[in-house]
This record gives sequence, C-alpha cells and structure tokens, in this order.
Amino acid sequence: MLKHRKRDIALAIAASTLAGYVDAIGFLSLGGFFVSFMSGNSTRLAAGLVGLPPEALVAARLIGCFVLGVVAGTLLGAMAKRMRQPAVLAFVAGLLAAAALLGQTLPDIAMLAVAAAMGAENATFERDGEVSIGLTYMTGALVKLGQRLAGVLMGGPKLAWAPYLLLWLGLVSGAVLGASVWPALGLSSLWLAAGTALVLSGAAMFIAREPTA
Repeated sequence: MLKHRKRDIALAIAASTLAGYVDAIGFLSLGGFFVSFMSGNSTRLAAGLVGLPPEALVAARLIGCFVLGVVAGTLLGAMAKRMRQPAVLAFVAGLLAAAALLGQTLPDIAMLAVAAAMGAENATFERDGEVSIGLTYMTGALVKLGQRLAGVLMGGPKLAWAPYLLLWLGLVSGAVLGASVWPALGLSSLWLAAGTALVLSGAAMFIAREPTA
C-alpha cells in the first residue's frame, strides 16, 4: 500500500468506507451473514454443515457470488487496462443499483448481487496479477498496521502505519453509517451505496487521467 500514490490511497479509503457501509446493511439484512467478509461466512458455512444446513446454504451462496464478483471484476479490469479503477467501480455501482431494485421484491437475490459487488470491488487495485489493496477485509491491513508500528519502535518510518489505520477506520465508519440508516431505509439504503460507487468511479477516472510522475 505504501507504494501507491496518495490519491490512490485516498480512493482506497473511500472505497473501504463504502464496503463497510454495504457490509453492515448486508449483515443486518441477513441476520448475521456477511456480504464482504468471507472468512466469517466460511465459519458460518462450516458450523452450518454440522448442525444447520440451511445456514450453510446461505453462506455457500454468498461465498460463491463473492468469488464470481472477483472473477468478473478482474476480467473487466484487465480489459479496461489503465481505466481499471473507474471501470471496476462503475461495475460495482451497477451491481449495487441492481440490488437496490431487487431489494423490495427479491431481497435474497439482492444480497447475492451485493456479495458479487463486494467481490468485484477488490479488483480495483491490482499489481502483477495480485490484489494490492484489499478493500472489503481488514485482517491484512491490521497485520500491516501492527508491523509498521513495530517498525517505528525499531527506528523505521514514523508514519508508515497511518494508511493502514485510515483504511480500517474507513471501513468501520462506513459500517456505523450503514447500521444507522438501515432501520429507516432498509435495502433502499443501497441506492446511496450505488450512487457513492458511481461518484468514486468518476473520481477514479479523473485520477487515471492525471500524469503518473
């Protein structure tokens, strides 16, 4: 993450905030399942296989759609080349808008579309065929935060930990917002997420057109 430009890091923090917002809505809608945190769903899958098969099926569907979203986002990003970030974020916006449309009549299908959107969002930042900034899961960011803090104690860069903390804070603040609007708006709150993703796509297009030097 430290090799990215400051404007890319700012975009990543904003996208992580969006992911937190969406994940809180999904968590509340699904009664404890996640649309972006697949480690949690994997645990729910395993536990469900032992005692609650219907819950295992819910988790399996979410995991499958998340992976399909990663595949789609990665392929789209590869085709878009330099415009990877705006293209992927526009795709995310489309999936979230579709989920908002489906939310009133087919909420279960809507949540699968949201999981696919969150999978696709992780294809926004990629280098050498690998995700360079994870946007919807924070375990790696927290590990890096701890490592950079340890580096400070050993005489390393003083602020190398800050981007990882901001990424985590972005997701948490987004989740607080999502949990706050859910009681009043329900799945209609996904319209705000779709609009935000579209705005981020526009910002990413502006960034992509700027000189790299």
